[in-house]
Amino acid sequence: MCPDPYIDLLLDQTMPCSAKAPLFAQVSAVLHARAENRGLVLVPYPSRAVLQHEIHELILTEEVAEPGSTVDVIAYVCFFEVLGSGILWQSDQVLINGNVIVSLAGFEFSHMPNHMNIIVKTKGKTLTGKELKLEPGDPIEFRFSHNIAN
Repeated sequence: MCPDPYIDLLLDQTMPCSAKAPLFAQVSAVLHARAENRGLVLVPYPSRAVLQHEIHELILTEEVAEPGSTVDVIAYVCFFEVLGSGILWQSDQVLINGNVIVSLAGFEFSHMPNHMNIIVKTKGKTLTGKELKLEPGDPIEFRFSHNIAN
């Protein structure tokens, strides 16, 4: 098996992506539940490719969350449909209805191949999709937020 560039720290950059197109999605189902001891272990990779029409789950946390960490206290936000294939990257800004809600923290695969859990970090309260007043069809955008100097 080949060495992994992230796990084996083979890259000369901590952020190998210098630019990417925004990824657009829409809410498919609004969720309203919480867990205090979920134990989501985020994969060690900072990015994932997603395909048009895939359905994935958005989960919110206030905890320190990054690739490789474990997240316990969460709120379920929504399932969403990807409107066009693209790349999701850790630290992407996540906008719902045009408002910056969170930044993407990482990915978790316990329900694959059905859907991927996408964990997002908030600086505010950990709210469910119902508490955020989401509706099916609401727009979601994942916007690249890294500023690359080189």
